[in-house]
Amino acid sequence: MIKALVIDDELYAREELIDLLHDTGEVEVIDSCNNAIEGLKKINTLKPDVIFLDIQMPQITGIEMLSMLDPDTMPKVVFVTAYDEYALKAFEDNAFDYLLKPVETCRLAKTIKRLKKECQEQDYSPLVNEMLELIPCTGHNRILLIAPADIEIAYSDLSGVHIVAKDTKATTQLTLKVLEEKTPLIRCHRQYLIHPQAIREIKLLENGLAEITTQLGHQVPVSRRYLKELKDRFGLS
Repeated sequence: MIKALVIDDELYAREELIDLLHDTGEVEVIDSCNNAIEGLKKINTLKPDVIFLDIQMPQITGIEMLSMLDPDTMPKVVFVTAYDEYALKAFEDNAFDYLLKPVETCRLAKTIKRLKKECQEQDYSPLVNEMLELIPCTGHNRILLIAPADIEIAYSDLSGVHIVAKDTKATTQLTLKVLEEKTPLIRCHRQYLIHPQAIREIKLLENGLAEITTQLGHQVPVSRRYLKELKDRFGLS
């Protein structure tokens, strides 16, 4: 049974697709959601085999959402769109397949048949290498879209991945790995990333450790593993 997640901001379209998938007898819809922020969270927690993803959604489109996923754990993606002009774009971005709304049963059956036979990982490299223009975050009962240039620190703890930007602190569903690969943030510790332009001072400690003080006065640890890379970046001996 194929485990699927449906992401579409239109309730009727979402429910109709879920019914069609259920009727195939080949797909288990493990959950659904109506926006990309919630979709990112559920992809990370539920680990679906495939996501049926609407392209045209508010705030963050389906295509933009794909660039925020970790390429190592990315599920197969079937774009669902009401707009023909997006079909070619979907293939250019290496989606597994696309479906036009309203979804036809016979066309969906072909997609499911391909999904069952597919055994090789899709090549998402042209898409996942794109740099992120905005980082989706949540905090204080709102969704925040933060520019990477405004971020001082990103760090992880038991409750998730957190962003510190000027006077704002929020939580994101993106992993530190995705942030490291797709923003200017650099690794200084297993659990910390920092923006190079946010560094005000690097204090060298004992045992090959260090501590960064940011422009806004935050303290960030630097592990031995990343101290040499940090020094090399700034031409320090």
